Amino acid sequence: MNERARAPFVLVAAGGTGGHLFPAQALSVALRARGVTVDLATDERAVHYGPDFPARETHILPSATLRGRNPVAIARTVATLGLGVAKAWSLLGRLKPDVVVGFGGYPTVPPVLAASLRGIPTVLHEQNGVMGRANRFLSSRVTAIASSMRSVAGMSDALRAKTTFTGNPVRPNVIAAAAVPYAPPVAGGSLNLLVFGGSQGARVMADVVPSALALLDAPLRARIAVTQQARGEDIDRAKASYAHHGIAAEVAAFFSDLPDRIARAHLVVSRSGASTVAELAVIGRPAILVPLPHALDQDQFANATMLAEAGGAICIAQRDFTPNRLAAELAALSADSARLAGMAAGARSAGAPDAAEKLADLVLRVAKR
Repeated sequence: MNERARAPFVLVAAGGTGGHLFPAQALSVALRARGVTVDLATDERAVHYGPDFPARETHILPSATLRGRNPVAIARTVATLGLGVAKAWSLLGRLKPDVVVGFGGYPTVPPVLAASLRGIPTVLHEQNGVMGRANRFLSSRVTAIASSMRSVAGMSDALRAKTTFTGNPVRPNVIAAAAVPYAPPVAGGSLNLLVFGGSQGARVMADVVPSALALLDAPLRARIAVTQQARGEDIDRAKASYAHHGIAAEVAAFFSDLPDRIARAHLVVSRSGASTVAELAVIGRPAILVPLPHALDQDQFANATMLAEAGGAICIAQRDFTPNRLAAELAALSADSARLAGMAAGARSAGAPDAAEKLADLVLRVAKR
């Protein structure tokens, strides 16, 4: 009996950024552990992540993101997506997957739309508290929807009827990091601060965090050990500020072991993308979250609000994220270990460490229909 006869075949479709690829990766690990064959359909940006993605084969399809209202740009985007759908149609005819699973972003559109047109069962995973534009476009066409949040804003009754709450799948290294219990800082001891802004870093973190730490009293500055992800052009100035104020700091453009660093942190300062919030919740670490302010759907605000309502985070709008405000929050939290421990517990209460397995269950149910 050949492999296809004895095991389902799942095509996972995800845009080439960590926010989409990480949960897709977690699902793929869970499916492969059950003997399922998995391929990945994505765009050219995923080349950076490709060697680590647990797929039999990766298929690059044309895609483009719809930005702005310029008629020429819209026409080019539609043409590129149309080409992607045509290529995806041909690919699906050759591969014949049992189900196609999309994780959002415009690179999801060609394979999921082509699968729908071919009558192949489809699943969408929505990571945020507000459904993204690509998923909104596809949602009425798919067989089932999985959600990271118990409530997704703006869903119709028809969409809610085919939606299952699974949580946001996290990678195995996140599950491993979650085994490390939170140990709040002791009086006079070190305070490990982790700062990052998503897969590409965030300039606002380099603008605000070093300046905020410079405002702290000298005894507190001496206790702090900073690990900060920064854009390449911001690294030198962040390092110079920390060195000038005697603050121990490691600053780099990328950390491949970020889940382990989250586990070692007493406090995290970050954006609030869906994967970031999911990992903070599963690992259970207190955070100060600064949602991306200009997102069309304000999805990061919804994500941060969810974690804040669980008691695991402080949400600060970017307009209020000033050195003085951050310094005040850091001074208060550093003096209140019990509050930090409570926030860690609140974050963990919102986590879904079994999300990958729940999503795998849903995907295989849909594949059998």
